[in-house]
Amino acid sequence: MHHDTILFDLDGTLTDPREGITRSVQHALAQLGIHEPDLAALEHFIGPPLLQCFMSSYGMDEERAWQAVHHYRERFRVTGLYENRPFDGIGTLLEELRGQGRRLFIATSKPTVFAAEIARHFGFNQHFERIYGSELDGTRTDKRELIGYLVESEALDPASTLMIGDRKHDLIGARHNGLACAAVGYGFGSREELLAEAPDWHFDSLDALRSAFLGSQAA
Repeated sequence: MHHDTILFDLDGTLTDPREGITRSVQHALAQLGIHEPDLAALEHFIGPPLLQCFMSSYGMDEERAWQAVHHYRERFRVTGLYENRPFDGIGTLLEELRGQGRRLFIATSKPTVFAAEIARHFGFNQHFERIYGSELDGTRTDKRELIGYLVESEALDPASTLMIGDRKHDLIGARHNGLACAAVGYGFGSREELLAEAPDWHFDSLDALRSAFLGSQAA
């Protein structure tokens, strides 16, 4: 993978946010009178835009779904942000990619203010030129729009830019903007979900992803 610029998704690609997101969704639902004791049943909220996920999962109209998002953020901004951990080996991979002279960006549908604090708190923000996320009002939660905005803002060449993510939204967003895409299987998207989008590469593990980059350097 020879690409000069790499865009990384955040949740499920750089970090495992399982506890913080599911507990914050559980909190939001409870505020609306919905009891969901099984955190595993809420893992599908990891990755997609929250508003649409509340609407599709619980039949909420947009107004009620926004109430859920606000309740989610009440907990997430104070506690859920920090119930998270970088995947083992991510720091090493980012250092190696920077050492190869590649430009690195984060492209996440999570609000930028939260993504930036996560990257700062867990100590990998210094590897990225800039973190691109959504706005709190929902602007650019769609990965197609977000990646397009990033590419235009940074004047990137799509032909030399690679998007890496663990959900179909990352791959769809990349394809829509003419980017190559790599799917990672260690996150929260199933193998079936990812392969259905025909990514250019699929890596079952972080070690396999790292090996592909080291191999391209040797080439």
